[in-house]
Amino acid sequence: MDKSKVKVSSKIKLSQSHHMTIPWNNFIENDNVLAKDASLKERASVVGRVGIQMLACGTGAWRVRDAMNTVSRVFGLTCSADIGLTTIEYTCFEADLSYSQVLSLPSTGVNTDKLNLLENFAMNFKKECAGLTIKQIHARIDEIQHKPGSYSPVSAGLAAALACSAFIFLLGGGLPEMFCSFVGAGLGNWTRRKMIDKRMTTIANVAVGVAVACLVYLCMFKVFEYAFQIPAHHEAGYIGAMLFVIPGFPFITSMLDISKLDMRSGLERLAYAIMITVVATLIGWLVALTVNLKPEDFIPLGISPFVLMLLRLPASFCGVFGFSIMFNSSTRMATAAGLIGAIANTLRLELVDLTSMPPAAAAFCGALVAGLLASLINRYNGYPRISLTVPSIVIMVPGLYIYRAVYSIGINSIAVGALWLTKAVLIIMFLPFGLFVARVLLDKEWRHFD
Repeated sequence: MDKSKVKVSSKIKLSQSHHMTIPWNNFIENDNVLAKDASLKERASVVGRVGIQMLACGTGAWRVRDAMNTVSRVFGLTCSADIGLTTIEYTCFEADLSYSQVLSLPSTGVNTDKLNLLENFAMNFKKECAGLTIKQIHARIDEIQHKPGSYSPVSAGLAAALACSAFIFLLGGGLPEMFCSFVGAGLGNWTRRKMIDKRMTTIANVAVGVAVACLVYLCMFKVFEYAFQIPAHHEAGYIGAMLFVIPGFPFITSMLDISKLDMRSGLERLAYAIMITVVATLIGWLVALTVNLKPEDFIPLGISPFVLMLLRLPASFCGVFGFSIMFNSSTRMATAAGLIGAIANTLRLELVDLTSMPPAAAAFCGALVAGLLASLINRYNGYPRISLTVPSIVIMVPGLYIYRAVYSIGINSIAVGALWLTKAVLIIMFLPFGLFVARVLLDKEWRHFD
């Protein structure tokens, strides 16, 4: 046998993708027929493609199904879809005919800019696309699908740096912790983004990003300790450097999907969020044990309650703005989310400090306010609610509690770890519940299961 041929075929086999690209243009049977008059297969392909692109943006099953139903109604079809985290199984019916497809994604992520474009595409589908051919409709979807991300890895790193440094202040950290978190989170998320661009698997990019963030924080802290003789207690801020990996979108959308009885999507998203959280906290714990970092309490800032409240407003804005940029929101959308977060998160923190309200109850109030404000803004500018609400309450996710729970359990302080974990779970459950109540109050479609 010719060895050169064996080598060539081996290379071809290795280069094949595990997830094969769907040739959407192959569904087109006649370029000159309007979409409304096209075959069932052609129209159903458009319905499925809209759905899978919505799912690729990280939104929940309810919103994906709503977009698919909107397009189906324009085509005179009835659509039934079963939606997961990365897959859609759906059937389109017309008279006595039906057409089914199973679609899947190679990975999942969040892209609020594309989500906004796709929601507008579906909302205006009847007006703008009913008179087009199937080929022209696929061309429009191509433009949205292949739109590049708005921000480079450097910008994503700076967004994470801004968010995490603001996050650590809101947790009680001072300037040393904020500066070290800024550098650590920035380089950590830059590294993670570079790995994502090279299509590295999720667990690998999360683990490496967290490890880089923690180690860079330690290096910066040692420089500060040597140059300015700052107390060793400031090392506790390393927790803030890795909070950029908090899976806020899947955590929140999982609970919202479960509340609408989209159990498959909700449970899959919850499992994904737990996986990310476990990997991040375990890597942070291993790094902390290796370099002897401890999650101690922050040194009191010595700021009056009124001044602290005034500082929490811009800190909350910066934190939410940074997370929104990491989700690829436009600057206007990120600004809107930041304003919502500044009000809602500051309210949450003040309720805990001034009224002795339990953190879980305060989280519910903060999420409720965020949901109400997002609904009002949605009516004004049409931004998807989820693109505003999730970034505005991601900063409320108790990453510090979760990490302390894992750290305590890891060193066999089971009772302490269980206490921190219980507090974290209560807050995580009440955050989407607040958004759910806001949607029930202001969204008539969300109130009904029909």
